[in-house]
Amino acid sequence: MTAALEVQGLNKAFGALPVTRDVNLTLEVGARRALIGPNGAGKTTLINLITGVLKPSSGKVLLNGEDITGVSQADRARRGLARTFQINQLFRGLTVLENLGLTIGERDGHSNNLWRPIGTNRAVLDEAIGYLEQLRLVDDALKLVRELPYGRQRLVEIAIALAQKPRVLLLDEPAAGVPSSESHLILDVVASLDPDIAVLIIEHDMDVVYRFAKQITVLVQGAVLVEGAPDAIMNDERVRAVYLGQDGHRGAAHG
Repeated sequence: MTAALEVQGLNKAFGALPVTRDVNLTLEVGARRALIGPNGAGKTTLINLITGVLKPSSGKVLLNGEDITGVSQADRARRGLARTFQINQLFRGLTVLENLGLTIGERDGHSNNLWRPIGTNRAVLDEAIGYLEQLRLVDDALKLVRELPYGRQRLVEIAIALAQKPRVLLLDEPAAGVPSSESHLILDVVASLDPDIAVLIIEHDMDVVYRFAKQITVLVQGAVLVEGAPDAIMNDERVRAVYLGQDGHRGAAHG
């Protein structure tokens, strides 16, 4: 079976400084993989290379077997690659429902009609409400995004990512900045995602990682140190030395 996402020999340097070093990474269909590493490991840089925010110095990115290395961010999204961000990228002055309507309209190529009222298009409205139901956001549908607690804003961002109908979903620290009283909502949603979607999550909370991931890739100084099942990673002495600490539960910072 063709991999949902494949990274082949990816390198990126800023001047003389290498930040991504010969990274190879494969996400099978339905994968649940976590990307972890210490501060400055290059995790977000790697996601930016995969999504087209940055251009690699060398190497390839393949989506469903197709080379997308030279494809724009927007085209990658249309082909089924979606992401969330460390800091959410929502339209804070619009309602939750309007944010979803804009996403669905852009996905379907109706960007020239983005600002018509969402209620005038029943199909878009029904689909948007479906995502809100999935993420327990129906009661917030008509609220402005800026009025929501941060944890619920992160849920809105995940809803928007799902509205792109991705085949590969990249979640960049979805629980970052979310109060512990609300983080379980995000975890529950991630756990209930369509099993055919390949998911790569960057996360510093090891409890989240072990709950979610079936495979873990450890990135150190822009290179893959090791990858494997959670138990194997937790007990790997190299990982303990550079990242986890002796108790196996030290959190990582952004990177």
